[in-house]
This record gives sequence, structure tokens and C-alpha cells, in this order.
Amino acid sequence: MCQYSSQDGFANDWHLVHLGSRAVGGAGLVIVEASAVTPQGRITPADMGIWKEEHIPNLARIVRFLNAQGTCAGIQLAHAGRKASMSSPFRGERLLSAEEAGWTTVAPSAIPFNERYSRPEGLDKTGIDAVKEAFVAAARRAQAAGFDLVEIHAAHGYLLHEFLSPVSNQRTDEYGGSLENRARLLLEVTAGVRRAWPEHLPLSVRISATDWVESGWTIEDSIQVAKLLRELGVDIIDCSSGGNVSNARVPVAPGYQVPFAARIKKEAGIATAAVGMITEPEQADRIIAEGEADLVLLARETLRDPYFALHAAAAMSKPATWPEQYLRAAPPQSSPRAPIGK
Repeated sequence: MCQYSSQDGFANDWHLVHLGSRAVGGAGLVIVEASAVTPQGRITPADMGIWKEEHIPNLARIVRFLNAQGTCAGIQLAHAGRKASMSSPFRGERLLSAEEAGWTTVAPSAIPFNERYSRPEGLDKTGIDAVKEAFVAAARRAQAAGFDLVEIHAAHGYLLHEFLSPVSNQRTDEYGGSLENRARLLLEVTAGVRRAWPEHLPLSVRISATDWVESGWTIEDSIQVAKLLRELGVDIIDCSSGGNVSNARVPVAPGYQVPFAARIKKEAGIATAAVGMITEPEQADRIIAEGEADLVLLARETLRDPYFALHAAAAMSKPATWPEQYLRAAPPQSSPRAPIGK
């Protein structure tokens, strides 16, 4: 969950406490928010970044703390594309002016997200190559910071999703037209990141499984691309949806995106993560027990409750590991937590 609390992309004390509290609260994996691979790829000037070497030490500090709680640390690598150069949600979520240091946005085609966003410049081949290089360099920085997992963010209407969807990609070159061409940038980015990222560490790709409009990206497209990503060495598909069409009608309800994870898992033969209005321990447990997904990722619910995992264990009468500093308040069956060894 983007915190919009960085300056020049740097993680700071807010991020350490915010992310660290979820690890103290028992999360098995904590994924750092979408972190821009270039300054131009930020949604807002307050986004987290991983576009330069100077970002590494602050991120490494967070990783060390998460690992010390027995929690794996992941990070999303992201480029906002045509949804960049906006003010933070705390300040009205509007397009930044030149006087406010707004910047030129890029996309597969010069089509704005909607009337409140900028008209982006269509990327040329040089720009596309620079994007690929930026993702690969960011993956190397993530390794240097000690992360256990990297996730390529190709969802929610950001740049890689914009290339996938025919709604936002109207190119006529090798990066537009057919599904194979529209998926080309994601596949090239993924291949580059997989080569740069250690083979023994997991690589995730987050996708929007559907645009929720007839003329857009579909679950069937997602299944085909998931098969290609599996062949490139991707370990898990994080199955979200939407974000690329501003007026899409999304049938939001508890667990509404879980069927996408289930179909991709079954039909593409790859592990999946389920997300979206998963708020109850029994609900999350059932998704795994019934084989609909291999992992449940919680976002807003852990904003509401940083100690969700510990509370879930208590609610389901399951043993849990606690920080030794908190053991005096833990249920009798609890045990102290061991740090993750590198």
C-alpha cells in the first residue's frame, strides 16, 4: 500500500515503523509498496523509489528488521506510466502543474487515463529500452538491499499493464496489436529481471486479471500471459484486477478477485496469490485449503490491523510465534520467533 511519505524516493522512519509493525504482528511476508524504477515512474513526488544506489541503505535497514522478526521481505518494482505526475491522495489527487514540478508522463500510446490526468507521450524504442534497463537495475538494487522476493508490478493501469491492454495500447509496431506484441514489454522486462535476480529467490508478477470492460484485457488473456511468464521462471502470479479504465463497473464484494487466482492457478499451471476484500481469518484459510490460491496477500485489512496474523491465530485456536519481547502477553501455546537466516 503506497504511503506517499517519501522524499526523493527514500524510505524513512515512517516506512520502518509501518512495515516493521506488520512483521511484529506476525506476517510471514511483508511487501514494500510500489517503488518507482525511475523518477518519471512515480505516481506522485512522495512515492518510494529504487532508481538509484543511494536508496539501498534505507531499504536494507527495513529488510534487516523484517528478517529479524522471522518475516520475509519483498518489494514491488513499478512504473506508473500515464498515471504519474499526480499529487498524493492526501492533497486531492490531481495533476501536478509545471510550477509544482510536474513532469511529462509516458505510455504505450498518447491516450490519457481520463480528463484529470495528463496526455502522455508514446514511448519510442529508445524509451522502451530504457524502461527495461530500469527494471533490471532496480532488481539488482533489491538484491543488494537483501530482499527475499521481488514483484514486478504489471497491474492497476500502470505502465506494463498499459502495454498489455488494448484500451491503452494502440501501437502498430512490435509492441502493439496482437496479444503477443502487447505482452512483449512485460515479457522482456521479466526475462531481464529473472536473469538479474538470484535463481533461488522467488519472482512474482502482479497483474490485473481483467479490465472489467468487454474491449479490454480479459482473464483469458491473463491465463495466456501467465503461461508465458511461468516459462520465463516466474514463481507466482499476484492476481488483482482493474485500474486501467476509469469508468469500469467492478462488482466489488468479499473475495471478488479470488476466482481469477483460482483459474490462473488451474489453467496456467502456476502458483497464484489471491487479493481483494479478504478480511476474515476463516476466509483466508478457506482460500488456501480449497486450492483456490497458494498465498493470500492482505493490504487494507492489515492497515486496519497490523497484528492480523496473531489475531487470526488466536481466533482459529492455532499456535503462533510471537516476538520474545511480547511473550508475557501471548497465549500459552505461543513460541518465540526466530529470525530469518541469510
